[in-house]
Amino acid sequence: MIKIWELYRDAHWVEPFLIFSICFFVGASAVLYLFIISSRNKNIKLEKLKKEHDQQIAELIFLVVFEDTPFLEIKKGEEYEKLSESFFFRKVLIESVINLHKNYDGVYAKKLEHFYKESGLINDSFKMLKSLKWEVKCKGITQLAEMNVTDSFERILTFSKARNKTLKITAINACIKLAGIKGITHLKAHPYPIDDWTQVNIIAAFKKHDIGDTKGVELLLESQNATVITLGLKLIKELKLTQKVPYVVQLAERTPNTLIQYEAQNVLQELTV
Repeated sequence: MIKIWELYRDAHWVEPFLIFSICFFVGASAVLYLFIISSRNKNIKLEKLKKEHDQQIAELIFLVVFEDTPFLEIKKGEEYEKLSESFFFRKVLIESVINLHKNYDGVYAKKLEHFYKESGLINDSFKMLKSLKWEVKCKGITQLAEMNVTDSFERILTFSKARNKTLKITAINACIKLAGIKGITHLKAHPYPIDDWTQVNIIAAFKKHDIGDTKGVELLLESQNATVITLGLKLIKELKLTQKVPYVVQLAERTPNTLIQYEAQNVLQELTV
């Protein structure tokens, strides 16, 4: 300890330390500056390339949707074959197809869905479900749901039990879009509490997708999980499902939980006034 103190009092170490610190700071600043310049140049190149792809994709979509050109004919073209090998091109293509699908319905939407499957873009979405990053999984789930890939329902359903709240909500919303009430009936046996935010998102999904067939909502009222029962009551109330009143009456009569009984009575009052 004494030797360290004597070394500290000795001023000979100060000059080398300052020189090293200055050199380290200058070197780190130079590396950071080069990294920023490189990143900026890369983004500029990608933006330029995206604009080129946007033009190519617009022509491609026009042929598929409005000219009814068979995809096999497009696939044989050298230009598309070369472009389809690019990960960035496929990324831009799938984003364009998804965005267009949101704005179209009827025949045009069906053509986009057909192209999505024939071109193999569906496989790119399925690969996202295997990612270790939850945000990538959410993106894949959203794409499959938007393109009405009903075959993906069972796989997406597994993510409705995820610990990550955003991933869970995204999966449940997708299941509702793909299968309606079937997308939430599994919650009857859900062992964990469903927080208010998740419930609000589930109700919003039902309103957004305008689910016509509500057969099965009453099953939530039979759950042993109080938050699931609350969700069922909220759905019945918000969607004004007057045909479910008998089930709410039974719940209000049999439940030992005073809070649920109070919520059930409120729903009955709301629906019978």
